[in-house]
Amino acid sequence: MMVKQFSMELAGRTLTVEIGKVAAQANGAALMRYGDTVVLSTATASEKPREGIDFFPLSVEFEEKMYAVGKIPGGFNKREGKASEHAVLTSRVIDRPMRPLFPKDYRNDVTLNNLVMAVDPNCSPEVTAMLGASVATSISDIPFDGPIAGTRIGLIDGEFIVNPTADQQLVSDLALTVASTAEKVIMIEAGANEVPEDKMIEAIFKAHEVNKEVIKFIDRIVEECGKEKHEYEHVDTPEDLWDDMVSFITPEAMEEAVFTDVKQVREENIRQIKEKLEERYAEEHEDWLPLIDDAVYKFQKKTVRKMILKDHKRPDGRAINEIRPLAAEIDLLPRVHGSGMFTRGQTQIMTITTLAPLSEAQKIDGLDANVTSKRYMHHYNFPSYSVGETKPSRGPGRREIGHGALAERALVPVLPSEDEFPYAIRTVSETLESNGSTSQASICASTLSLMAAGVPIKKPVAGISTGLVTGDSDDDYIVLTDIQGLEDFFGDMDFKVAGTHDGITAIQMDIKIHGLTPDIIREAISRTKEAREHILTNVMEPVISTPRDHVGEYAPKIMQMHVDPDKISEIIGKQGKTINAIIDETGVKIDINDEGRVDICGVDQAMIDRAMEIIRLIVEPVEAGKIYEGEVVRIMNFGAFVQLAPNKDGLIHISKLSKERVEKVEDVVNIGDKVKVKVLEIDKMGRINLALREIIK
Repeated sequence: MMVKQFSMELAGRTLTVEIGKVAAQANGAALMRYGDTVVLSTATASEKPREGIDFFPLSVEFEEKMYAVGKIPGGFNKREGKASEHAVLTSRVIDRPMRPLFPKDYRNDVTLNNLVMAVDPNCSPEVTAMLGASVATSISDIPFDGPIAGTRIGLIDGEFIVNPTADQQLVSDLALTVASTAEKVIMIEAGANEVPEDKMIEAIFKAHEVNKEVIKFIDRIVEECGKEKHEYEHVDTPEDLWDDMVSFITPEAMEEAVFTDVKQVREENIRQIKEKLEERYAEEHEDWLPLIDDAVYKFQKKTVRKMILKDHKRPDGRAINEIRPLAAEIDLLPRVHGSGMFTRGQTQIMTITTLAPLSEAQKIDGLDANVTSKRYMHHYNFPSYSVGETKPSRGPGRREIGHGALAERALVPVLPSEDEFPYAIRTVSETLESNGSTSQASICASTLSLMAAGVPIKKPVAGISTGLVTGDSDDDYIVLTDIQGLEDFFGDMDFKVAGTHDGITAIQMDIKIHGLTPDIIREAISRTKEAREHILTNVMEPVISTPRDHVGEYAPKIMQMHVDPDKISEIIGKQGKTINAIIDETGVKIDINDEGRVDICGVDQAMIDRAMEIIRLIVEPVEAGKIYEGEVVRIMNFGAFVQLAPNKDGLIHISKLSKERVEKVEDVVNIGDKVKVKVLEIDKMGRINLALREIIK
């Protein structure tokens, strides 16, 4: 295939796509250049479907290569290892708009690989990879109902910025990514500084307009370079099996089985239905036995969707805009720095907050030069017992990483600055029970936990999810507030929104259909605002409305001071001797950065104060007339030398030890004694003369 090149201007920078130059053996490949960012995107599919599965096996990879930013990977191996959290999150953002556009019964393995080869900080490799995955798949022979396009929107001084540069991202009040087909929005991901709902909606549609122009560009590439889509083995429930099952079980019986507010009851009802079908087909239709699970799933789905869409009846009997029963608690665990629990129906999350010195912030070795550390870390765990299952724990998967990142993004805008609260903060959300929307419950539980821990967040944050069931036309749909697991499984959308009373802090939207109309987006955001207000006002704030004014008994206390950077070497001392002596004396932990910020961390406030006093004595000149506390370090016939601070000794002459005559210095003080002294003078040679008797009453 001859090399073809296509270009367009996108947000003031040139986007170039080269087809046929590299990776010719992939089903589809595109070498993407956006400014100086280069990403190789490939789409490959297996020749045959994977046997024994009832899902589409899609893998999306975002490979970060450190050479792309002129770095050698850290660590001993000096080689890229498993995907970073950032790479996992980017893969998820690409996966979510792509997956719904593949055929629902496609069972061939598909891998979309995006290899980041060079990074221009002002041209997002994430956006470039999303566009590359769309191009590579669209020109391939893999069945795909695309293309899609993705755009980032920033918000600076009230103005929208399309695909903001690195510097613009640092000051933007919005980090919004929107993916679209030519007609509809198909994915939304956002972090925001309390952006009002109407402004967020405007930003989403702004991105959609940009996406439509990019899709026209991709359509031109597909027209010239696209391959004919290959045929594949279609998977469906045999018609005679379906007819027999529906007549035997009946829609009324299936409705009775699934419409209950207790998940375990529903699962038992479905298990019994499957048993009946297995008994029915065991002899005469043995070939149907492997198809029963998929057939019953489709029967449930059809039943649930029909009842919701046509009769406005939800499985647990709630109204369309009704939230499940809610409960909030704090201080469940002793000795931890903070704990909170949020329960929504059969979904229950407990979040634990841990505070530490800023030196324990997470260090990040990635492609983004602006992000080298992370002071707030949110981790989300989803053990199998939370859904009544058993399987070994293998560490967090992509879903857990994604849910943790969403909650983290929702809470970052309300966290205090490092100057206001000089702590590294970690929250861990443990899923104790799950029946839908655990990620949003973790946001609520984390807010409770942070406030209980004494973290002075600016405002409480709550999260809620809405769902969707659609019919045959764009205006035939129903939006559901607070979806449970069944409505998520069988519905078309999981639209998660978190925020304060005043605005949105995070959005994540997943769908299973080919996009959302503007009316659906507006209604979903409106519903989440109503629900969020209810959760904050009536559930969370009655439990704890403002952060506690101090950290807990077992949390470290941190005092912060600023010193002249030129004095840092004096604090540290030769080979760390001075700072280690302070630590040994007080038991505190001391962190100093290059700007002269000193963080002193400990549990004993008196020892923190002592360490701060020592450091202050090191960096500030000793003043005549002031009283200091020091240690006797040397005794001579004529007096005692007292160390006021490292490398700052003063002399108490024997005549200044007491109002009475002193025959021998040791009669008054000995080496190691802690004494309070007054500085009489600092002579021309810088010698410090002290008096003990001046402070004896």
